[in-house]
Amino acid sequence: MASSSESSYHASVSGLTRRAGGSSNRTVPSPVRPDVDPPPRPRPGMQKLAVIAIVALGCLQLFLSPTHFRDPKDPHRSWIPIDPTRSAPISKYPTSDQQSSREANQEVEVPGIHIFSWTDCLNLPMLAVLTNSTLSSSRYPEDVFFHFFIPPEEDDKLSYYKLKVILPNSNLEIVGQKNIKERLELPNLEGVSLQTYLDEVAPLVVPKSHLSLSKYVYISPDTIIKGQIEELFGTDLGPYAIGAAEDCQKRLGEFLNIEVLNAIQRTAAKSWVSDKPYDKDACMLDFNVVLVDPRKFDDTFTEAVLWWTKVLDLESARGNHIRLAMALTLYEKYQKLPPSWKLETSITDEKKVIEFDGPRAECRHHRTEQQSSPNGDVWEQYLPSKSVAILTH
Repeated sequence: MASSSESSYHASVSGLTRRAGGSSNRTVPSPVRPDVDPPPRPRPGMQKLAVIAIVALGCLQLFLSPTHFRDPKDPHRSWIPIDPTRSAPISKYPTSDQQSSREANQEVEVPGIHIFSWTDCLNLPMLAVLTNSTLSSSRYPEDVFFHFFIPPEEDDKLSYYKLKVILPNSNLEIVGQKNIKERLELPNLEGVSLQTYLDEVAPLVVPKSHLSLSKYVYISPDTIIKGQIEELFGTDLGPYAIGAAEDCQKRLGEFLNIEVLNAIQRTAAKSWVSDKPYDKDACMLDFNVVLVDPRKFDDTFTEAVLWWTKVLDLESARGNHIRLAMALTLYEKYQKLPPSWKLETSITDEKKVIEFDGPRAECRHHRTEQQSSPNGDVWEQYLPSKSVAILTH
């Protein structure tokens, strides 16, 4: 006779069996339909055509050399042509390695329009007007670079930050005139004021050792540019290293005894002395805006300027004796720029360069041969009064 525990065990087993059997009668659910339709089948031959196109593009990458590239540091992502004569493309945004080796490798050229200016009397509003007037007239202001050399006693970093606050989108470099004599390899300057010599000669020769450039523009700091700098920069200098406008209101014979000058011309055997007699009616050069090709620059330029200063005792001559010596050194050895690029004291429609008509700084200014013009209002078009307050404090 079975015990009560065994009866309950069989009952539970039979109950489980019945439930399992009952579940088998339920309806089996249908498979889940995907929300996304399957992709359409490509037409016959399209896959083969795509493979052929990929292979063809790969062959172009292998056998055709690139002609342009984009610099990842360039915010404008503009296309830059590749020079086939160089081993690597040159960017106006150099890497740290390129920046450190730029002075060692003088063959690497920095693209863009580079403007240099030198002052022995720091006037930040004046430099701001020069910068803003040039950029306002330029067709491509993002390609214009400014390099300002300021006196060694001034704070170059503070000057840079002040100008960048006023002109945040400008390409600026502020350089102190420290140790500039060693970099320029100037001749012996005994008996000649070093600062006066530097103020006039250095602006033309500093860029040659500062950057590797095929062309640059020197602009006097107290200048307002009304013309397009691209037009000036694109001027062909021909065989000459210098391009400058002539100032025919000043003649060579007004500053020198032409008989003495021609006596030197007949007897002096120097490469910088003219092969023919000097013309007393020759126009003087305007050195306020000068286009320079350093590759054609004569290495004896600084020596020749010093030689003319001593031989003619130009320190006692009327006007700026260093610029007079520079004019003799460059006599008939320069490309004439259009008269519209000559500095004027008043604005006209055809003039592209006018003298800064704003307030002057209370210190010795490098332009000693000209009187400061009275204050005007042209400069205020390029520098609001609030900006003046920032730059002067």
